[in-house]
Amino acid sequence: MEESILVVNCGSSSLKLALFGGQNRKIASALAEKLNNDDAFARISGDDQPVRLPAGATHEQALQALVHEFRERQLMKAAPKAIGHRVVHGGETFREAVLVDDATEDGIEACAELAPLHNPVNLAGIRAMRALFPDRPHVVVFDTAYHHTLPERAYRYALPEHCYTEWGIRRYGFHGTSHYFMAREAARLLGKTPATTSVISAHLGNGCSITAIRDGLSVDTSMGLTPLEGLVMGTRSGDVDPGLFDYLAARGISAAEAHRMLNNDSGLLGLSGQTNDMRSLCELADHGHKPSKLAIDVFCFRLARYVGAMTASLPSLDGLVFTGGIGENSPRIRKETVKHLGLLGIELDPELNKNHGRISDGRIDSPDSRFPVLVIPTDEELVIAQEAARLASA
Repeated sequence: MEESILVVNCGSSSLKLALFGGQNRKIASALAEKLNNDDAFARISGDDQPVRLPAGATHEQALQALVHEFRERQLMKAAPKAIGHRVVHGGETFREAVLVDDATEDGIEACAELAPLHNPVNLAGIRAMRALFPDRPHVVVFDTAYHHTLPERAYRYALPEHCYTEWGIRRYGFHGTSHYFMAREAARLLGKTPATTSVISAHLGNGCSITAIRDGLSVDTSMGLTPLEGLVMGTRSGDVDPGLFDYLAARGISAAEAHRMLNNDSGLLGLSGQTNDMRSLCELADHGHKPSKLAIDVFCFRLARYVGAMTASLPSLDGLVFTGGIGENSPRIRKETVKHLGLLGIELDPELNKNHGRISDGRIDSPDSRFPVLVIPTDEELVIAQEAARLASA
């Protein structure tokens, strides 16, 4: 019987499951959304029939229901060889993928204050799956791990020394699994090896980050101590003046309220006053809604500014890569971003951009472009499955 690897990716109110067989073949996948709400739902990919969840279903209940469905539908005919988990923040403790034991769980919990929206639910998923598969190896892949190759000049903040040595305040970076995948895929599509390829990778979704990759390694990135820093995102503000907190406090806004505003009520949602969904924003902008157009303009300009900043960490550039839900699927965002990069000589081919590079091995740049531009669908689940298989075998 074919051995399989099960991958678990718990978000703040959602989760994804993916089952991989031999040769990295994806057997099945599933998605649960709006967890902890009365309208929580789940689906198996390729099936329009929803999986029944209890009202207010938790991550644990959704995992139990989806694993049951995988078994009932004969998608998972035996217990998987290993279970791979995504965890957002590994702090200074976790610099690579690790096998899960009680000490690993404690370490993930200790990092929760650095990613309060993610690490607790990541840990809940691990505990739920360890209960379901207690005799199987569980492997954790950390979003921050890939960025531990950042040089000190890139990860240190200009703060008193004890802030770093005693409290671990530094730039950690996130979306590392996606950026690592981009480093490998971009090299393959450009006919090079990862160790000789330098690209700027822009992961654009509800969360957004950009990374300078030099010879396959992360050397600079936009997210920092937490996933809040950097680019404009769906509901997160990205960079703001730290003096904003004193300004808000003087107006009676507590630290908790400011935290919620910057994480949940800002970004595309805050600027538009309507939605954090880029597709909806584009439709609203096309119908004359000025705040939505402004949200798109700020998003693209901030991204272009960071592309320029990332070049400071690279002696050469083999390509600019777009990935993530927005990066992969929005010709408009790619076009509006690149139009700010004329000084770098980057130009897009309108037809290739419209087709997301699907007819040109990912390339969407024009013949006159100084650097290649690629659209590459990310596959974080595949990376997690590969790491889980590697450590389980070891």
